[in-house]
Amino acid sequence: MTRAVTVFFDVDTQLDFLYPSGALYVPGAEAIVDRVAALNHCAATHGIPVISTMDAHTPDDSEFRDWPPHCITGTPGQRKPPSTLLERRVVVPNAPGLAEIDAAQQILLEKQALDCFTNVNLPALLDRLGVERCVVYGVVTEICVKFAAFGLLKTGRRAELVRDAIKDLDATAGAKMMADFTAAGGTLTTTEQVLAEV
Repeated sequence: MTRAVTVFFDVDTQLDFLYPSGALYVPGAEAIVDRVAALNHCAATHGIPVISTMDAHTPDDSEFRDWPPHCITGTPGQRKPPSTLLERRVVVPNAPGLAEIDAAQQILLEKQALDCFTNVNLPALLDRLGVERCVVYGVVTEICVKFAAFGLLKTGRRAELVRDAIKDLDATAGAKMMADFTAAGGTLTTTEQVLAEV
């Protein structure tokens, strides 16, 4: 993988969130899967790394005090839809020590909390890739996508939110997140715009 300016940031697009059979289904989220797949494969075609955040919980995870059990490591619901996976992948667990990523098209960044920046390797990963611009999409708009998008802005990087490749649990909260994001310096875009501009 060459040093990149742009990275696509695919947030928590896992089976437990995306489909009605999932443990923590986000209603309507299945509608974004084709767009997520198109964005991920477009990135691969153009040599752009994809960072795919993934919940990787233990059965007794403390997060389950607030949310029903979901995305338990090794279960079908913790996986991503096959259409969103790229051929050359590497898993980056939430443990000190950044894995070898140079040949990876897709970096599966594991986390046990809502905020992807709780993975101790993320700051070093962004630095190693030379990231200046982040194209963000996934679920849930006002929760994990919000943490990712605002966290990236806080690092001083440019962040763009693909508004037709995200899904909220609460439409009002989702709209407020997007308004707050643009007020903080973020940009809204669409799948079509991103694919046309790569």
